Amino acid sequence: MGQTEVARPAVGTARPAVLVSGLSLVVLTVAVLQTAVVPVLGVIGTQLGASPVAVSWAVTANLLAAIAATPLLGRLADMYSKKRVLLGVLIVVLIGSVLAAATSSLPLLIVARVLQGASYALYPISVAVLREELPQGRLAGAMAVMSGTLGFGGGVGLVVVGLLMSGNADYHRVFWLTTVFTVVVLAIVVFLVPARGRTAGGSIDWLGAIGLAIGLSALLLAITQGNAWGWLSGWTLGCALGGAAVLVAWWLWEKRRDHPLVSTRMLTLPAVLLTNLATVFVGMGLYFAFLGLTQFVQIPRAAAGYGFGATVLESSVVFLLPGALTGFAVALVSGRFIDRYGARRVLVIGAMAGVLGFVLLAVAHDQRWQVIVAGILANAYISLGYGALPALVVAQVEAGETGVATGMNAIARTVGSSVAAAVVALLMGRSEPGTQVPMESSFVIVFVAGAVTAAFALILIALTRTRRTTVDPDALAQSRAMNHEWG
Repeated sequence: MGQTEVARPAVGTARPAVLVSGLSLVVLTVAVLQTAVVPVLGVIGTQLGASPVAVSWAVTANLLAAIAATPLLGRLADMYSKKRVLLGVLIVVLIGSVLAAATSSLPLLIVARVLQGASYALYPISVAVLREELPQGRLAGAMAVMSGTLGFGGGVGLVVVGLLMSGNADYHRVFWLTTVFTVVVLAIVVFLVPARGRTAGGSIDWLGAIGLAIGLSALLLAITQGNAWGWLSGWTLGCALGGAAVLVAWWLWEKRRDHPLVSTRMLTLPAVLLTNLATVFVGMGLYFAFLGLTQFVQIPRAAAGYGFGATVLESSVVFLLPGALTGFAVALVSGRFIDRYGARRVLVIGAMAGVLGFVLLAVAHDQRWQVIVAGILANAYISLGYGALPALVVAQVEAGETGVATGMNAIARTVGSSVAAAVVALLMGRSEPGTQVPMESSFVIVFVAGAVTAAFALILIALTRTRRTTVDPDALAQSRAMNHEWG
């Protein structure tokens, strides 16, 4: 990857707690933009007169743009000014938010969602900023707080959308909200993130970036549209096989490069490989909980014999808010536990909570309190996973690889979420005889799948052996002090 210079915090850098809080709001943008649109897809279809398949492209296009752009933007942040790359990404996201809020055209809305897809790079770039600005002893705790915000932010997005969309509200107000939020985040980056110069050598492997984008996008397209196209249709098989072939060619190309976009050596490190696989399963767990719970509680019990007939507002505030608040609380204290016990142990405990939560959802979902308690456990698992997994990755890579390494970890999470969304969509197509209501057994399968993926994540993390690093006791004490500020 070339020689790397690790920048040291300079005089004038914002206090660690202030910098972490600001960057946590930056990465919250990712979660809000990812989840806020899903609950209003039906409203968008109704108000624009579009079919569900057509409207689903508002989500698919966003994911395709994210998976194509994230590695490249992460690499740019590793090489050049992270603040400038952050500002550039946020300006693109702001343009997308304004376009989505102002248009009543579905094609233009899809274009806007493509622009908003750049937001997925905010997380790996923010991690790279932390690594550049904080002493090593403070990094793990700070990353846990910021990363846990991703899990918490999804719940926040759902609750806010529920409040905004009560009654017959216009869906455009959701995008006006994201516009205002992006402006606030832009101001945070301008005033809180220090401006640094070039921090790593090398060059951009543009052909590698294009190959990775095409290969990943084709695979993701097959996953997200397979249910609509048919899993054995020519389009689905063509995208899946073509994407796999492109990725094989990309891998061979990257191995021969002196300055690859993504180091194949880094990706094949056992700890990095197992951690990224575990991240796929945690990403699946997020969407099994998010989509499964949201749809389950809205099913009318009178028609199906299960569910609670909750409105969008009620499902957000009553059923999802407790889990979101739990995820936030866990994010605040997780850094302290990671400092004390290590990321692996924290992840194992979190995965055990996830297994328990999903099993409870599968076997006991007749009472409101049962669903709420199970949702709390699942959210704790997701928040701990989002907080600790990137710490494991960063511990294994060089400073000049932080942005692209965490970018690939974010892609693993996106792939997991996309697979889970496709599985949920497929299962929700199984309806009770004579109705359009999904079968209760479909939800049970979703929740069992959540338990299984949490168990797989637990096993992979238990197998991971990270390299030992020496931590300055004084730095560790400072890290814990910062975590106490957060807690």
